[in-house]
This record gives sequence, structure tokens and C-alpha cells, in this order.
Amino acid sequence: MFQRDYFMRMIEQMTEAVGQIMNLRRERKHEEALLFIDELLDKRFRMSSKLIRSLSDEDLMKMMTTNGILEADQMQAIAILMKQEAELYSELGREDESFFAHVKSLHLFLRLSLAGAEPMIDEPVIFEPRAQIKALIERLLPYELSAPTKRLLMEWHEAEGQYDLAENVMYELMGDDALKPSEAEDIYRRMLLQPNERLEAGGLPREEIEQGLEALLKQ
Repeated sequence: MFQRDYFMRMIEQMTEAVGQIMNLRRERKHEEALLFIDELLDKRFRMSSKLIRSLSDEDLMKMMTTNGILEADQMQAIAILMKQEAELYSELGREDESFFAHVKSLHLFLRLSLAGAEPMIDEPVIFEPRAQIKALIERLLPYELSAPTKRLLMEWHEAEGQYDLAENVMYELMGDDALKPSEAEDIYRRMLLQPNERLEAGGLPREEIEQGLEALLKQ
């Protein structure tokens, strides 16, 4: 009961914070909104906003893990604030800063999902992670993403059973010389362990996987 009450309070606080940011955006008070995010990051978390921004997503995950337990709610709150910050930068025409904040938010949401931090049915949640990931992927479509971002996306698509999308990113990485053929082989072999129904639902029937694996082994 205590944990649920804590989550409900945090959801309420973050929803209110995002509402305040949105109001400032509507009033075109973008610099005030950015300052509000800074203050929120400084007050709410045990790290400064400067440190939060400077840490990689992997290091941030480590910092937010205590006794082997990830503080997923705190991580999600940071990811949401990074997304809001990215949108503010975009509206100010600061595209480089917007891009990096969008990518950071995407990385955090992807890592949360891969760490099994998805909410159960009827479990309180600040924002639905899958919806946030899909919106961020859509937002970043015009950009060429880095190999680490593509790797995370590939892992996430595979974990979500989106095998056709995982394969697409896999070939992009191979084309960038950022994925070894042996790693691609491992991906195909993992997929082949799945039942036919799941593979077909994921847009990549067994036949196509076998053909892809055969072509890969001939290289």
C-alpha cells in the first residue's frame, strides 16, 4: 500500500510538472520552462541537473540502482523531463540540443523497457513507456542515429517481437560496419527459437529468417 501511494504521489507530481511546462510553452516562456526543468532536476533527484545531463544513460542507470534494484520511477521521470526539454529546444530553434535531449530520453526509455521496467496491468505509471518510445522514434526519423542508439533500438525491437524492424536495424548496423556477422547470426538463431506464430506476428516468418541466415553464412 505504501509503495502504491508513493507511486501515485509521484505520478501526480510529474503530471503537474509536465502541465506547468506545457503552460509555459503555450505562453512562449521557453527559457522559464527550461529553468523550471533545471530546478526540478536539482530538487527531485539526488544528483544535480548538470551531472544528470553529463552522465551517459548507462552510467545514469547505475547511479539509479541501489542494492541491485533500479529506481525505475525516478529514471522514467528523468526521461520525461529530457523529452520536454528536447521539445523546448526544438521550439527555440536549438536543434543540436534538441536532438541530443531527444536521444537521451529515448535511450533511457529503451533501457527501462529492456530492464523489465514496464508496468503491469492496473499498475500506476507516470507515462506509458512504449508510447513514449514510439513517439521518440518518430521524432528522430529525419536524423542519422549513432551505432549505440541503433543497437538499443535493435535490442528493443527484438524484445518486443518486432522482428522485421529488428532485422532492418541489424542490416543498417552491418552496413555501418558496427555489427559483426557473428552477432547477426546470433540474432537470427535467437529468432528461430521463437514459435512460428510469434515470428509471423513480428513480420518475419521462419522461412525469411532461414533465408537471411543462409545468405549471411555465405558471405
